[in-house]
Amino acid sequence: MPEAGAQDQPGGGGGDSPAPVTCRQLFLGFSSVGISGFGGVLPFARRMLVEERRWLTAEEFNSLLGLCQFLPGPNVANLSIAVGSRYQGIRGAIAAVTGLFGGPLLIVLLLGLLYDRYGQLPQVQGLLRGVAAVGCGLLFGTALRMGLALQVKRLFLPFTLAVFVAVALLRWPMPIVMVALLALAAGVAYAHLKRKGAP
Repeated sequence: MPEAGAQDQPGGGGGDSPAPVTCRQLFLGFSSVGISGFGGVLPFARRMLVEERRWLTAEEFNSLLGLCQFLPGPNVANLSIAVGSRYQGIRGAIAAVTGLFGGPLLIVLLLGLLYDRYGQLPQVQGLLRGVAAVGCGLLFGTALRMGLALQVKRLFLPFTLAVFVAVALLRWPMPIVMVALLALAAGVAYAHLKRKGAP
């Protein structure tokens, strides 16, 4: 099968038999993600995986990212390892995470040297504030797209609001909030499947 097939079938053919994605494709795909974002690359990771390469469906991306958020380490790094492992095992995981971090590592080293020399200039401080504002906008846009891709929105979107209120407004500890709402969401999903008659 041609390599282009990896981009023609969302989620690699539904998850049962993923279309072949090479280590080179994984490295280049995640390299494009790594060098695209300053202050967070989640929006670029979603665009690459779901909209451009179609290695994951929107629902698969949501589920996999949810799992990665419960694992130690950066979410997108965990995501790259999971996607690379799905298609090429350990070699794919190494290729994906190397692509994700290789370019940014070199860029950050260079920017660190420049910031050490010019970081106190007002123009540089203004630039950094502008980059931070753009990063926030990208993050909110990604959250909106993920919410629209949820199945049975009336059941699960309230959990998004509950996490926001508990963590952002009430300042409750994030691990406790996430574990508690995970258990509640799992119960809701189980009850919903039972009502639909799923085994």
